[in-house]
Amino acid sequence: METGSPDDTGTAGAARATRAAGAADRAEPAVPVRDEPVWTGLPPGLLHMRRLLLVVWLGLLTLAAGVLPALFLDPAWAALALLPLALMAWGWVMLGRNWRSWRYAERADDLLISRGVLWREETVVPYGRMQLVEVTSGPVERHFGLASVQLHTAAAATDATIPGLDPAEAERLRDRLTELGEARSAGL
Repeated sequence: METGSPDDTGTAGAARATRAAGAADRAEPAVPVRDEPVWTGLPPGLLHMRRLLLVVWLGLLTLAAGVLPALFLDPAWAALALLPLALMAWGWVMLGRNWRSWRYAERADDLLISRGVLWREETVVPYGRMQLVEVTSGPVERHFGLASVQLHTAAAATDATIPGLDPAEAERLRDRLTELGEARSAGL
């Protein structure tokens, strides 16, 4: 066993330093901790709008499938109305699942958009690659107080849309993305 004082600069001190360095090499390297993105879901207005459209269109189809065969054929054919009703119930559930799957996150260098129930898609749009950010709102969306943000890049494969946002949030997001896009593209 080697002995030496704390101020010993001889071979014992060098051996201790070598053993300490070897132990540090065997220790697991520190993994940088990355912050998870803060995801933002879509407002419930989009779900309400889509469900209302589902009920209106399939309700009309149910009436047509039930009334017309009953009038012109046999009343037993009115049972055909059960098919659109079953489709409406299934669509109601699927619209809810789809709405819950949509989310977006703003990170330092890019925007993440995640969607999909069976096939998950996550689109990453770098701020420096954005060429155009626009807010659109059709007549039905305007009636429900909704707007969509569309992101256009040089590659059509990375174009993305965030549907069903509150118009104020859509404009805020458009302005922020435009500002970040200009700042990032200026650095290229």
